[in-house]
Amino acid sequence: MPSAPSASVSPTTVDPYRFKWLILAVMLTAEILDLIDATIVNVAGPSLEASLGAGSTGLQWVIGGYALTLGAGLILGGRLGDRFGRRNMFLTGLISFTLMSLLCAMAPSIGTLIVFRLIQGFSAAILLPQGLGLLRAAFPPREIGKAFAVFGPVFGLAGIAGPIIGGAIIQADLFGSGWRAVFLVNLPVGIAAIVIAWIVVPRTAGDRTITIDLVGSAIMVLSSGLLVLPLVQGENAGWPAWTWLCIAASLVGFYLFTRRQKSRLDAGKTPLVTPGIFRKPAYLVGLGGIGLFFCGTVGAQLVFTLFLQLGEQFSAGEAGLSSLPLAIGTLIGGAVSGALLADKLGRAVLQIGGLFQIAGVAWLFIALGDISDFSIWQLAPGLLLTGIGSGFVVASLFNVILGTVDDDEVGSASGVLTAVQSIFSAVGVAVLGSVFFAGLNQGDPGQGFRTALLVQGGLIVVFLLLSPLFPVRARADEPVPAEEPALVE
Repeated sequence: MPSAPSASVSPTTVDPYRFKWLILAVMLTAEILDLIDATIVNVAGPSLEASLGAGSTGLQWVIGGYALTLGAGLILGGRLGDRFGRRNMFLTGLISFTLMSLLCAMAPSIGTLIVFRLIQGFSAAILLPQGLGLLRAAFPPREIGKAFAVFGPVFGLAGIAGPIIGGAIIQADLFGSGWRAVFLVNLPVGIAAIVIAWIVVPRTAGDRTITIDLVGSAIMVLSSGLLVLPLVQGENAGWPAWTWLCIAASLVGFYLFTRRQKSRLDAGKTPLVTPGIFRKPAYLVGLGGIGLFFCGTVGAQLVFTLFLQLGEQFSAGEAGLSSLPLAIGTLIGGAVSGALLADKLGRAVLQIGGLFQIAGVAWLFIALGDISDFSIWQLAPGLLLTGIGSGFVVASLFNVILGTVDDDEVGSASGVLTAVQSIFSAVGVAVLGSVFFAGLNQGDPGQGFRTALLVQGGLIVVFLLLSPLFPVRARADEPVPAEEPALVE
């Protein structure tokens, strides 16, 4: 029998999706670098103090400053991608992030390290918002869900791996590098990602008709700085009048930012975010809930590692490994919430997670009442419970809060949520860090940790009180990754 004729294929036909998995790998690498860098320095406190003479405020700026500039710059980063092309801004952010990693590793003083960390956070703010748009262009519509499905587990692992990896690197002290190695480790990964992205990420044309609201961006950055500055410096300065004036000015600044977005839209200009999202009460309450949750969670994780190292003289490696119960709990909670409960229970998942966290905080508080013969096993059950609660909340929080916004507002709304997450992570580092250092300076690190836990518990209680005002159901469409703001669709 004659064979069936073969379909002719033009030699010039090129599959536009041929590099999709490589592009996904590059996007994930960028996310992992950001998530790990946000927490990898947590265990470097004693090493920084010995090497650069970093005090409590210096350490808080090194850790919290990264989250501050990341959050303050995210919205601007999204708009820059729209105007100049996502590929261009992704590579710009990635190159700058990698360069700042090198400069952080070479920093001769705590002041220069803080400056480089601030720039590194802003580099991440330029880099991260581009990922979602690049992925949607790299995958056919029927397969984009598979790409997003990978993000959840990767975020879960990367977000909790920072202290473990950082502790192992500092403990190894390769070539006498000490804490500097936690930044040097970014170099081979970042360079490889730059090379691959340069080759496989397709060029995307920006829209030069979009105008960038530089004044609005400056208001956001200034307001964020005015909020965090007094919270870091206030404890050592004795809370003078300028600290309270800065906090008040920051609140005024955030209000002016929302008003400016509306005025630009009314004038026919491109706002940084869609102002309509600020007229949705459930969304605004959700913004507050996200701020409270990440303020308490991120701040308490830092205090935990500081307590082990400065209070109980754990090495960096031991402190990193001690966070394993927290890591395991986070993975369990995230898997159960994201895969089984979020779509069915909606905001109830967040309430369940909050109750788990309250139980974990209570265990830790009681266990720290007697640390005369301290063992990490005293804290392990509380860490596990806290991690489970955190996993429940993080896996579902964004999609639940976005349940009240319109489809054309999801990009702006998720971008603002991510910015609030980062900014209030910096606030948590400042507030709970200051509370712990106050106890440490009085010679009682255990009491400093307990007081910080009381602050975290209070924040969780307020989060739970606000939760009945959250949207009842999560969005039914594709999940929005908590660290990947879809600023502009």
